Amino acid sequence: MRHLVRPLVFAALGSAAVATPQLRAATATTTFNVRITITAACDISTTAPTDVNFGTQPSTATNVDNQGALNVNCTPSAPYTIALDNGQNGTSATTRAMTNGTALVPYQLYRNPSRGAADIWGSTTGTGGNVFAGSGTGTVQNIPVYGRVPSTNFPAGAYTDVITATITY
Repeated sequence: MRHLVRPLVFAALGSAAVATPQLRAATATTTFNVRITITAACDISTTAPTDVNFGTQPSTATNVDNQGALNVNCTPSAPYTIALDNGQNGTSATTRAMTNGTALVPYQLYRNPSRGAADIWGSTTGTGGNVFAGSGTGTVQNIPVYGRVPSTNFPAGAYTDVITATITY
């Protein structure tokens, strides 16, 4: 008897599977946009600049050169300009001076290592401008600031000035 039950059980399961209707899932689709608006940004103060330090010089030295650097980080491909003011003692980009009390030592800052008259770094934009122009890379860019003291024939002492750099983008 046992032998006959098995075929009946399998026969019953087989017919139940055939009798169950197939279920189908329904679907629908839609689309949506993913958006972002990126604005240009520049930073000139996160990484500190390197001072233009002419060091210790004898009073007989001429054309004492050294350089510092500004560090800027701007959005990739974003155009920017950097202007340097006249310092605390100059009345123009060509009359910058370091001071020790009332004594002044003239100096100049340049955009190029040749330190020519056309390379003086100032704050004039537009036609005839004397600012540094660049384009962002998305990483920190080291922008050299070339300095020159034409003569050190002044009273002995420590002389200083403060320059403000402004980036426009």
